[in-house]
Amino acid sequence: QVQLVESGGGLVQSGGSLRLSCKGSGSGFMNYHMAWYRQAPGSELESVAEISAGGTLGYADSVRGRFTISRDDRKKILYLEMTHLEPEDSAVYSCRAYRNFPLKIEYWGQGTQVTVSS
Repeated sequence: QVQLVESGGGLVQSGGSLRLSCKGSGSGFMNYHMAWYRQAPGSELESVAEISAGGTLGYADSVRGRFTISRDDRKKILYLEMTHLEPEDSAVYSCRAYRNFPLKIEYWGQGTQVTVSS
């Protein structure tokens, strides 16, 4: 069982940077794939970035080149470094830990608010 808690959200001006953290607890953290999602009011949930248990990276086209996802398995922390932030990036950001084999399991954090002012 894994528990996830996001932190690092807040208010930032357009063009600024922010670093989000997702702290995990429990066993098996290093065996889970991890991802960041975001959802703005009235919008559907969007996958932002992902990093597999083996370190394979993936980014949404909207954030590629601006955001960087990384993980520290020893500290059990997932990071999302965000740069050149725009008002369109404003949303609640949540982290997800998941695995498909041998059993399909997933965990979600509560989310952290990111607001980018223009």
